[in-house]
Amino acid sequence: MKRFSIKTVLFLVATAFIMSCTAPKPKNEGWIQLFNGKDLTDWNVKFTGFPLNENFGNTFRVEDSLLKVRYDQYEKFDGHFGHIFYKTQYSHYKIRVEYRFVGDQAPEGPGWAFRNSGIMIHGQSAESMEVTQDFPVSIEVQLLGGNGTDERSTLNLCTPGTNVVLNDSLWTQHCTNSTSKTYHGDRWVTVELEVCGDSIIKHIVDGQIVMEYAKPQLDDRDPNYLKLLPADGNKLLKKGTISLQAESHPVDFRKVELLNMGDDCD
Repeated sequence: MKRFSIKTVLFLVATAFIMSCTAPKPKNEGWIQLFNGKDLTDWNVKFTGFPLNENFGNTFRVEDSLLKVRYDQYEKFDGHFGHIFYKTQYSHYKIRVEYRFVGDQAPEGPGWAFRNSGIMIHGQSAESMEVTQDFPVSIEVQLLGGNGTDERSTLNLCTPGTNVVLNDSLWTQHCTNSTSKTYHGDRWVTVELEVCGDSIIKHIVDGQIVMEYAKPQLDDRDPNYLKLLPADGNKLLKKGTISLQAESHPVDFRKVELLNMGDDCD
């Protein structure tokens, strides 16, 4: 039997430790759960017409390990758009969300908000929103469900207070459809976003890129433009808040997880 000196054993142990620290991480290692499945810890809510963290009508709640948006305590919707913000701002990351639409829309909810929600990225802080402000200045990744008959894509792009560059041109249209298929009924849908600072943003569903654009930026036509413009005058949005919407239709979120890419997407 071959014998090793203590120095050799220590060298081999140290080498193995160094290799374990420098070895490539498995593809999914490093994902963090923004929603813990238990409560709304690390999230803040903001509703139109109400101060920060007044959860009007108990709209955002956790039941059955789901983050739910519900309207059973409303007499009517009355324009109370809501958003729930994660505590940390991010720049370069991947985010994966599992959602489904359920039940009936709140009384007097707007027609366009039927089976409508969204993931807001590169957004302003909840604290900086005006009391009467409906939507945070952000890039909205629109989540839509079908009515059982008509075609209606999900992962569309909307731009409250912002613009992007699409097909090499500044794109100022408020909402633009993706190329996704329609998701009817109360089925779970898994979507993913790749967000690379102020460069490329990709919308992905069923493993397919259904929308891609670049250079998210503040829109100088928006009334919040000067308030949110940084001191250096750079209107490109490199980072911001992540929030989920409450727009009058009940929706469940089963998973909200994020992979932080640090300073780049390589």
